Amino acid sequence: MSGMAGLASRFRLNRIQSTDVQAAAMWGVAAGTGALYLVQPWNWLRKTFWEKAEEEQK
Repeated sequence: MSGMAGLASRFRLNRIQSTDVQAAAMWGVAAGTGALYLVQPWNWLRKTFWEKAEEEQK
């Protein structure tokens, strides 16, 4: 069991730092942008957001 205790203490997280949060947010933005580029739902986005706004303005 002492091997497991040493392994656990070696990889123990003390605190989450602000740079970790920033990096996770940037990876999230990159993943979302990549997914939109691959799927390219432009017609759905146009019908959902822009055409509804035009109908409401009339």
